[in-house]
Amino acid sequence: MKESKTMTCAELLIHLLRDTYGVRSLFGIPGVHTVELYRGLEGSDVQHITPRHEQGAGFMADGYARASGQPGVCLIITGPGMTNIATAMGQALADSIPMLVISSVNRRDTLGLGQGRLHELPSQQQIISGVARFSHTLLDASTLPEVLARAFAVFNGARPGPVHIEIPIDLFNAPVSAPVSWQAPTLYRAAPDPEGLAEAARLLRAAKQPLVLLGGGCVSAPEAARALVEQLDAPTVTTINAKGLLGRDHPMDLGANAALPAVRELAAKADVILAIGTELGETDYDVVFDDGFHLNGTLIRIDLDPEQLVRNQRTTLGLVGDAGRSLELCWCIFGAAEASRRRANRRRSERTGSSKRSGV
Repeated sequence: MKESKTMTCAELLIHLLRDTYGVRSLFGIPGVHTVELYRGLEGSDVQHITPRHEQGAGFMADGYARASGQPGVCLIITGPGMTNIATAMGQALADSIPMLVISSVNRRDTLGLGQGRLHELPSQQQIISGVARFSHTLLDASTLPEVLARAFAVFNGARPGPVHIEIPIDLFNAPVSAPVSWQAPTLYRAAPDPEGLAEAARLLRAAKQPLVLLGGGCVSAPEAARALVEQLDAPTVTTINAKGLLGRDHPMDLGANAALPAVRELAAKADVILAIGTELGETDYDVVFDDGFHLNGTLIRIDLDPEQLVRNQRTTLGLVGDAGRSLELCWCIFGAAEASRRRANRRRSERTGSSKRSGV
């Protein structure tokens, strides 16, 4: 039987965030409803950053996640705290940014009764669920490890985004017996089908005017992105969320403004387009909103979310998989094929030279 000890729900939350999920920074504004939650921070080395407004906490967490690649975590009070952070959650949802919002909510025995409790909303979870990939009300402190595991699973799923867990204020001090060391499951993102990748490589090798479009899904694999672009010798558009991925002085980087006439002309003339980790939305490719960005060639799309493969542009070959892993595999497959082609050419050259020397 695993060793366990008793702690409060609030203490267990901080313990799990720090020791199981590696959280080292939190964003939020303490309030009367979250005082007990903050007691869980006492004695820990988790940094707490206090903004002037909950919307600021949300955008701080968003920026932290973009810069670090780790989920940004917020501690938010009931009611106005949650409505304040909703805008930042909406932005994170649109850009698939991992954000964990942990809030208080009124006591379990008062939920939904409309008694005019402090900060009470008719249904806080219902209000916020529209800007969250997953929203859950904790009703039993013993289920906290499982609920947190579900939240972090979202960050490794088809599309990351904000997750909301609300904890009734009467649960913060509830005693809970939990394993001293809770082992989070190891999750791996899927890679595209090898046959599909091989077909993509075939199309790209045959391209006369290839074009690469890299979105925010690619930021975890900058080296593979650069290597693939250089193998293809293809001009590349990076979206705002992928800006700087290739390096500011990379000769293949066309920048992050696909609305420029020269870029539009290049896109329209490209015979094969590889789009990875981008939704091909107007905010990245048509910021002048005149429907002037067109892809007329063969379009290869790779995305974690299969629904993205049929949005905004007509896809020729769609591959479901993590953008970062896909970049690495594409580069390996394309590089191996190129190496094989070079070896074959070298052997043909050697045979030709040998024949010439022998007079055959």
